[in-house]
Amino acid sequence: MQDKSNTVKVFTGTEVTVALLKAELEKAGIVGMIRDDFASGASSGFYGGAPSTIDLFVQESDLRKAEPIVRGFEELNK
Repeated sequence: MQDKSNTVKVFTGTEVTVALLKAELEKAGIVGMIRDDFASGASSGFYGGAPSTIDLFVQESDLRKAEPIVRGFEELNK
């Protein structure tokens, strides 16, 4: 993912669920970006976020294509 300024958060979950959804999006040709504020903060000496809260972002231009995949994933993983 090259331009991070035009990204939209599509999902927040555990590391495992985010990785699974990212893989599903990639099957559809959508590149996802994972952001883990807790791990980033911990590695730099600051703590923020929760250790089990990972965010998944996609490019704004891919949002329409990503939304049904995310909704379906959420339905299957309730």
